[in-house]
Amino acid sequence: MSDRHAEDEAAIQAVLDNSYKAWEAGDADGMVADYTADATAIMTGSLRDSRDVIRESMALAFTGPLKGSSTHNKQLSLRFVGRDAAIVVSESGILFAGETEIPDTRKVNATWVFEKRNGQWLIAAYHNSPALTPEQ
Repeated sequence: MSDRHAEDEAAIQAVLDNSYKAWEAGDADGMVADYTADATAIMTGSLRDSRDVIRESMALAFTGPLKGSSTHNKQLSLRFVGRDAAIVVSESGILFAGETEIPDTRKVNATWVFEKRNGQWLIAAYHNSPALTPEQ
């Protein structure tokens, strides 16, 4: 792996880690701090079509059904697409307050699209879809 890719991978991981920590803190502003202004997020079939819309929906969720929650994320792959784009695939799930494990029925497969703008890696798109359980 080239030094550039190692540095880029570390920077992308830092963006993800910051987003996960902000989620755990219930901090919608912090969660989207490294999203592009025109970022999109598709979750449970709904489209959130800008960083502001994503932030607003997460702020509402953090005061309601996601209050006290955190996420579990297992990165499955990271690949670069050209010089300024990368795709991360992960298995994720929400841990609600008091939970220590995520049931298989609540796990999702997620795709993160990163774009490097002005030397900084940012999340340009996020999409998740329910993961099939072993019996499906």
